[in-house]
This record gives sequence, C-alpha cells and structure tokens, in this order.
Amino acid sequence: MTRIAFVGLGAMGLPMASNLLTKGFTVTGFDLNADALAALEGAGGRRAGSAREAAQDADVLILMVVSAAQAEAVLFEGGALEALRDGGVVALMATCPPSAVESIEARVRAAGRRLIDAPVSGGVAGAKGGTLTIMAAGPRDTFDGLKAVFDAMGDKVFHVGERPGQGAMVKTVNQLLCGVHIAVVAEAFALASKVGVDLDILLQIMSGSAASSWMLRDRGPRMLQDKPEVTSAVDIFVKDLGIVLDAGRDTRAALPLAAAAHQMFLAASGRGDGHEDDSQVIRTYLALNGVR
Repeated sequence: MTRIAFVGLGAMGLPMASNLLTKGFTVTGFDLNADALAALEGAGGRRAGSAREAAQDADVLILMVVSAAQAEAVLFEGGALEALRDGGVVALMATCPPSAVESIEARVRAAGRRLIDAPVSGGVAGAKGGTLTIMAAGPRDTFDGLKAVFDAMGDKVFHVGERPGQGAMVKTVNQLLCGVHIAVVAEAFALASKVGVDLDILLQIMSGSAASSWMLRDRGPRMLQDKPEVTSAVDIFVKDLGIVLDAGRDTRAALPLAAAAHQMFLAASGRGDGHEDDSQVIRTYLALNGVR
C-alpha cells in the first residue's frame, strides 16, 4: 500500500504527510490552504485540486480533518470514497465521536472499501517528530496491511480492537483525562493565587510531588505566561470534551468531572479566549475567583 491520498494538511497533517514521503510512500494531498499544498510539493508530494482527485485509485485515503462532519463531506459529498480503488482503505485519523465513526464505517463498507479508525495523540511536536501515538481499531488483517504506514507517522502504534469506533473511544478517554487535568491545574493555581502564593514556586513543588502529571509539567508553565504560544487551543477542548460527554450519553456513563471541565473551557471560549492556548482556561478560573 504505497499510493496514499492525504486530506487535511494542517498543523499536524502536513508533517505527517511529510514523514510518509520520507519513508518512501507516494503521497497526493489536498487541503483548502494553498500554502500547505505548496509545502507538500516542496517535500516531494503531489498536490490535487480536490479530495476526489487526491483519492483517485489510491490504496489508502488518510483523513486528518477537524471533525466527523468534515470526514463525511470529503468521503461522500466530495466523492473521495468513490475515487478510492476497490478494496482500498480509509484511515480516519481525526478525533471523532465513536458513534459517528461506526456510522461512517458502515457506509464505507457498503461501498466496497474498508475503514481503520485510527485517531492520534501527541500534538504538533509528535506529528513533526514521527512520535505520535496511534490508536487503531478495525479488522486485524486491515491493520496489519497499514502498519508500515502508521509506523511512518508514529512510534507508538496500537491495535486497540477489531471494531471501528473502539479507537475513537480510546481517544475520547485520552481527551477526558487531558481536559480534566488541565482544568484541575488551573483550579489549583487559582486557589493558591487567592492567598498570594508565588505560582512559580508552587509549580516547582507540585511538579516534583505526588500531585504531578504530564499536563501539570507541560501546561503549568504556560499558565504563568500572559500570551503563551498556542499549541492546542481552548476551542479544541470545547469540541473534544463535548465528544466525551456525547460518548457518555450514548453509553449511559456518568461523567461529572468531564462535564465540569467542559463548562470551564466553554466559559473561557465565551470570554473570547477560544483561540488562545488551552492553558489559558486559567483566566476563567481567576476571573471567577476575583484574582487579577
């Protein structure tokens, strides 16, 4: 499976496609951003004028789009699924609700193609370094056929189940933990701020204590900056924690901590901070508690 169509050349998609090219795969890409297409060409890839054109007779169609709705638009309305060769594989690598993945997979299978549900974690740094975690679900033989493709983009590739939708659920759990961890760090910092504790010192103490977490060590320093670089926006967690709560509703699972964190990210977005780094959810906690 060497002929790859790649749709969604954003901050993560473009370096993922570039890593595929480095590993010797043929990549034809499509994105609405002309600069991204030019960058793909510069890396040795081919540009297409549409998703359908990119997918024409490809072995694998990788979707690194924003949402399940975009994936459906590319596959069905945009004609990319029809253009993919018979028996070809759709690798859905976006963060989508598990129920939506199941619905998309049924339509892909009915069209004589296959789908691997393979969301990723690791952010832009992982995409650039080829160190993404890939959580793939689908029939084992389909996964095995794509293993070399996944290995070109990530160094932690897992087969998490035979049924598409299971990968999306693993990513949903990941985002639940990430979102709650960020929110609780912001809550803890806001509490300490009420009595004037130096947050730089607090961060040093907590980072080396039993209370530490990867999110504390990564997002904590950025919470202390007025305008940190955006590595993941507040609105990403508005979306992803919304997916978490949808999954909870669909499975009748109570998720009270996820719901509380979602409300704080929603409030941060509502205050105008939706495009700021997700660490800036702390601004909402500080405002809520009257801390400057």
